[in-house]
Amino acid sequence: MVADLAQRLLTHLHRLTEEIDELTAELSRRITVIAPALLAIVGCRTLTAAKILGETAGVTRFRSKDAYPCHNGTAPLPVWSSNKARHRLSRTGNRQLNAALHRIALTQARCHPGARELLARRKAGGDGGMEALRILKRRLSDVVFRALIDDHKTSASSTLILAA
Repeated sequence: MVADLAQRLLTHLHRLTEEIDELTAELSRRITVIAPALLAIVGCRTLTAAKILGETAGVTRFRSKDAYPCHNGTAPLPVWSSNKARHRLSRTGNRQLNAALHRIALTQARCHPGARELLARRKAGGDGGMEALRILKRRLSDVVFRALIDDHKTSASSTLILAA
């Protein structure tokens, strides 16, 4: 009986794995068309790009590039508890979007020379590891916003071409 249950469970897991692979392939095809600029960011692959697109829910709803970091929780919050001017991590904003930016930041911190240089420079300047990572995430927020704007312009212009 235990062997039968294990076999059924294994069969079910194989079916789920096949379904996940099919859905990932379909998502990859769609994201490649919708957000090529977003996929060009180092560390942003299909699932992260899909999460960013879904959680942003239309980049045109933000009035400026500075409103996007407030939405995703990467805008710095000043701390006035001492004479040293510093900022702390924001716990507000869309946490799912913040997590996607965090994944990109960790990937870039590991293998992107520009991000590694920024982190090393900030740490040498006296910032801690989390403070340097917060700064990297804030800069990535701007990069992601520009990529979303570029993708929106590209999709809008291709829609106009198709309509003509």
